[in-house]
This record gives sequence, structure tokens and C-alpha cells, in this order.
Amino acid sequence: MTGTATVVGAGIGGLATAIGLRRAGWSVTVLERRTELERYGAAFGIHPTAQSALDRLGVGDALREHAVPYRDAHIRTPDGTSIARLPLERIERKAGRPELLISRPYLLDALLAGLDAFGDVPIKLGERVTDVDALAAGQDLVIGADGIRSAVRTARFGDRSGPREVGTVAWIGIADIESPVHGETWGSGRFFGLTPVEPGRTNWYATAPEATTADDLRGLFAGWHDPIPRILAATDPATWIRYEMRHLHPALPSFVSTAPVAPVALVGDAAHAMTPNLGQGACTAILDADALTRALTAAPRGREGVAGALRAYDRERRRSAQRTAFASRTLHRFMSTERTRLRDAAVRLLPG
Repeated sequence: MTGTATVVGAGIGGLATAIGLRRAGWSVTVLERRTELERYGAAFGIHPTAQSALDRLGVGDALREHAVPYRDAHIRTPDGTSIARLPLERIERKAGRPELLISRPYLLDALLAGLDAFGDVPIKLGERVTDVDALAAGQDLVIGADGIRSAVRTARFGDRSGPREVGTVAWIGIADIESPVHGETWGSGRFFGLTPVEPGRTNWYATAPEATTADDLRGLFAGWHDPIPRILAATDPATWIRYEMRHLHPALPSFVSTAPVAPVALVGDAAHAMTPNLGQGACTAILDADALTRALTAAPRGREGVAGALRAYDRERRRSAQRTAFASRTLHRFMSTERTRLRDAAVRLLPG
């Protein structure tokens, strides 16, 4: 079926959903509260399942043009001892393609180019949504892709579910040197990650106790194995991005609302914001967009068709996404523990 839809939020999930709906023949408008799109340079891991979804959205080739494969990554202790390998080889063997890493600006550019190809999907910046029912008037569907503090979610589901802090801050950056090792190093109450992002550059991320400042960070990892101190020394603290790690809690009872005014569907962080430990935030948003547009494409015309499609979307995505969010939060607690001997012993038992 086709219709008119407004997508609230121009992040990864919102843009991917807009592309999918427009490819299905819908008339789409995108609203974004910021006056410009966020273009910070963190790297996203794109699992093969999300790559297939991007292929169906017509932007897979643009993704691969700037992405790099992620292979041979380890979990290490601060002295550099490898205690496990990340299961990247098994993922590649099963899917027939590797996990890919791409910087956020490149992924945004690929999605924007995919949307621009239609020539008739406006992205209205500086549009803060305060009245979802008024926005829904005259629309067949409203998509809430407006992040962990979603106004669309609050309007339809209330404020019982909202951002919850986990007591840890994360720092991310990109160094203009190429790391000889990749993966994560787990210490006591903190960890450090290194991934490729493009030739000659390394994406890094670190987590530390909430009170940690930029001045503290280099000292906190000064005694850790090479190249962690070099990576931090090679990046200007003015370019580091700091954020308090949060997740959406409690889990929503549904990702959709079929209220009389206009149906609403939530995608991405608006539906299931998670800690970044599994690196699945972008993937789950892309899978949401793909599942929602497939369900709507297959639906019969009319309001009942939309309602049925939303129920099908909720069945396909809610439990899967919420399991991923729970697993990521559980992994965060496991990685951040101060009982490192027990943790490291357990990690050594993982299959190679």
C-alpha cells in the first residue's frame, strides 16, 4: 500500500525509513529538530544482516564504497595479553560477507544520497515536534525516529519509559594513525576499544567512571599496552566526544500505536536505545526501517491495512531488538566489573 508519512528524526533510522517508504511509493516528509545534521565521526559496525537490509534499500553499494572489513580483533588485558578473539571470522563464514565498519558521516552521506535520488522528499531542519496529534492530522502514518528522548514516544506511550544512566561515561575519537591491533582491552571498571575506520586512521572508544574528565583520560590509560597511549596522544582532546551512557528503561510494551488520529511506529533509539557495548545501535535501527517498510509494502490499502502492517512490524522487531538491548546492557556490566580475575577466566573459555 501507499500513503503519506512524516518521519520525525533525521538520524540513521529516520533516513533509512524515509528511503524505504519512498521506494514503496509513499509520500514522505522528514522533520529534524536540529538546525543541521550531526556529522561527528564515530565508526559504526554494520552486521551482514544490516548490510542486506541496506541492499534492499538501494544504498548497499554506497556503504561498501567507504566501509572497511572488520577482522582479527581480540579481547585483551591492559598488559596486552590476548584472552579471546571476537567472533568476526564465524560471522563472516556464516553470512558469506564480513562485518563492515564505516564512519557516521559516510553512512549519513549514503542515506542522504539515496533519499536525494527521489528529488521529492523534503528534510525540514529546525522543526521541533511538540504536538504529535496535530502533526498526524492528514497523515496516514507518523514515524518516531527522534532518539532516546523521543517526543513521539512520550506523546503516545507516556513517560514511564525513558533514558536511564548506567553510571559510566564514554569517550570516542578518531586518530590519524593506523593501529596494528584491533579489538577491546578490558581493565578494572573501564575498557578501551580500537577499530579500523578507513586507511591510515583508527576509531577508538573508551569508557570510564562518570566523574572522569578529558584531563583524566590519558592518565587513566597511560600504563596500558601499545598503541593505546599513542592513540590518545595522537588525537586532540578538543575533538573527543563525551557522552553519558544511557539506555531506554523499562522496555516498551509495543513499538506501535494505532490511535484514531494517525498510527505511529517507533524505530531506532526511540524504540530501544541501548548501550553501545555490542555495537548494534545502527544495525537495529536499519533493521527496524527495513522491517517496517516491508510490512507496509505488503499491506492492503486503508487504515486497517496500516494497522495490520504495524502489528506485523512489532512482532518481527520488538522482542529481537529488546533482546539485543538487554544483552548489550548485560555485557556492559560484565565488561565494567572490578572483579577482573573471574571475568577474564570466563572470557578465556569462549570458543576461538
